[in-house]
Amino acid sequence: MSLSQALISAISGLNTTQSSLALVSANVANAGTPGYVRKTANQIATAANGTAVSVRVASVQRELDTYVQKQLRTENAGASYATIRAQFYSQLQSVYGQPGSDTALDTVFNNFTSSLQALQGSPDDPSAQSSVVTTAQLLAQQLNTMTEQVQSLRGAAELGISDSVDQANDAMQHIADINAQLAGVNVVDASSTLLMDQRDNYIDKLSQLMDINVIQGNNNQVTVYTNSGVQLVGTAASKLAFNAQGTVSANTVWNADPAKSGVGTITLTSANGSSVDLIKTNAIHSGEIAGYLQMRDQDLVQAQNQLDALAASMSSALSDQTTGGTPVTSGSQSGFDIDISGLSAGNTITINYTDGLTHTPRTLTLMRVDDPNALPLSNTATTNPNDKVVGIDFSGGMTAVYGQIASAMGSTGMTASNPSGNTLRILNDGAGNIVSVNNVTATKTATSLSGGSAQMSFFTDGGSAYTGAIDGVGSQITGLAGRIAVNQGLIGDPSKVVNYGTSVASGDSTRPDFLYKQMSSASLVYPSNTGIGTAGSPFSGSLSTFLRQVISVQGQNADAASNLKQGQDVVQSALQQRFNDASGVNIDQEMTNLLTLQNSYAANARVLSVVKDMIDTLMKI
Repeated sequence: MSLSQALISAISGLNTTQSSLALVSANVANAGTPGYVRKTANQIATAANGTAVSVRVASVQRELDTYVQKQLRTENAGASYATIRAQFYSQLQSVYGQPGSDTALDTVFNNFTSSLQALQGSPDDPSAQSSVVTTAQLLAQQLNTMTEQVQSLRGAAELGISDSVDQANDAMQHIADINAQLAGVNVVDASSTLLMDQRDNYIDKLSQLMDINVIQGNNNQVTVYTNSGVQLVGTAASKLAFNAQGTVSANTVWNADPAKSGVGTITLTSANGSSVDLIKTNAIHSGEIAGYLQMRDQDLVQAQNQLDALAASMSSALSDQTTGGTPVTSGSQSGFDIDISGLSAGNTITINYTDGLTHTPRTLTLMRVDDPNALPLSNTATTNPNDKVVGIDFSGGMTAVYGQIASAMGSTGMTASNPSGNTLRILNDGAGNIVSVNNVTATKTATSLSGGSAQMSFFTDGGSAYTGAIDGVGSQITGLAGRIAVNQGLIGDPSKVVNYGTSVASGDSTRPDFLYKQMSSASLVYPSNTGIGTAGSPFSGSLSTFLRQVISVQGQNADAASNLKQGQDVVQSALQQRFNDASGVNIDQEMTNLLTLQNSYAANARVLSVVKDMIDTLMKI
């Protein structure tokens, strides 16, 4: 090797060592910079004229474990999702109050039932009567307030989605911009790796907002998709839009039909102009946005359903009166007559019969409907999982009503007629004995305080009777807990909690006994959308039992959300540590590298010095 060749090798070694020293210096300087990935020089040997061997820095590379990075982003989404739910459930627990505390729902409910029990012993005591009305008002107000708080949480989730969508758009745009800057870069230098660090930082932020999948492409490009396959960023960024609604109430829920949806939806518009509803397509499974959606559209809606079911069951338990039909025969046919006058919208006629061919007991429920837009009704309109529900439109007069009922009977083998007045007659098929009518009942809502029976309109829907009516907009039960109130007639005259007719004695305990029994021990069936029980096997029990179930379920949900968050935090922390170990700056390691580079620099400099001396000697000869 000639002296000139040795000189070239030494100089290249010095230059390469200087580049490596610059990277070590940058690593140390950025040891505390969030998102910074440790840099190293990728050195390669080069040759010139077939004999001169030197070295150069081919590129600057980032030291990271891409497998751990992908796992970490997945857990980022999971941790953010769990954190959002844990935060909301913590706030929801405060809505219910600490069980047993003075302001807790169970305490307020128990105070009301206790006042009813006291009234049983002293029906003629004005203070006992007033206590019943006062504690009932406190219970109604508690349900009103809880509804406001639940809907306030839903409103907070709505705003959270809006904010997260803005953050996602910002991150996606930055990722696309950096993609454009890196496009076509052949040699990855220090400035390119810093751009990649910045891009990874935005990708990490996006991974906290939603679950994503990052695909590495050519020319230093990345493409970002949701885990469901919807492209978010390519050569350009897609755009998310969220039509946030100003007010959220129990009646405003998400619907796939935009005309029926009362809350905002997330629409993604791609660079080519195509759009997709990410909520409708269930494209977001995790991350902050999924957590907000879960709370707004499911968990908090279910919590409201539970409060509404409690309010509706309280109202119906004290106001609904079920009467049985009178047995009747007509020739070879037999069945029942039932008076259907006084039915309110939502009230029902129930027909229990047996199919003689299969010996299968069946139930047909006819429900009064005053709004034709509500028809046809779903079988879920009642809490009975085994009945067939038929809505009967009462808006066209009684002649049309009897015609509709007769039509509904057509497929059953039974017949329906109107022998006189407001009487409905249901008969079997006679000699054929294909079907037998077991019983017919009508359930009506007492709309007054002095109707001559123990049933009374104790609780109202605002100022109207609660009857469970269904119209074209929805069911009366929706949001009832926010509107339930004590009948103004009771507030003005508490003696009505005892007096149900003109001839009732002041000490008559008939109504107090009925009220206490219904509130404390009557077995009721509750809607399956409460999450307690199922559609096929709805929960049944007393009001107090149902309330305990509600509080228990919410407590379990809160514990599950908290435990999930803790578990996700542990996993995320462990992965972050693994990622930092591989990609973070270790000062001790950098100092070791610095000593190695110092020795290397000194060695190359020594070679250069020796070559210089040799050249000087040669020149003197």
